[in-house]
Amino acid sequence: MTQQDRIATKQDSTFKQVVALVLFVGIPQAAGFIGSLLTAEETDGWYAEADKAAWTPPDSVFGPVWTVLYISMGIAAWLVWRKRHTVNARPALTVFVVQLVLNSIWSPLFFGGYPLIGTAALWAAMVLIIVLIVAISVTIWRFWPISPIAGALLLPYLAWTLYASTLNLYIAVMN
Repeated sequence: MTQQDRIATKQDSTFKQVVALVLFVGIPQAAGFIGSLLTAEETDGWYAEADKAAWTPPDSVFGPVWTVLYISMGIAAWLVWRKRHTVNARPALTVFVVQLVLNSIWSPLFFGGYPLIGTAALWAAMVLIIVLIVAISVTIWRFWPISPIAGALLLPYLAWTLYASTLNLYIAVMN
């Protein structure tokens, strides 16, 4: 444990740290859960019949992968939050919130937008996912100096989002 970690631990009770961890993990999980509820009907509709890339994983893969990614995101944000007494963590956490909001908009736009406005929704989702990739990259860049572990915890999220962007692009082009 570094000197900075000891200072943060002294200033925050164990109870406060546990509550914060639960919130930091719970908020991304809730965002993902709400997004899945809003789009569940669409994944059985047009998306089930859409022309998808050959590298698209089975639908059963997405839930577990996103659950792990949301947990990692929450832990990463919590690690940065814990350092707030010794560094200015606010800009990093602000970027984290921005990327989380962008993340939560993508599913309703992609899945729910297509039945409303057609292919334009798929292209809008493509633009959004590119902005999300930039926001995730900036979050990693902001987190890394504060907590290298926090930055590293976001690398699989960035990789998965890059992969998801190829799926989005393929569907936008082919549908």
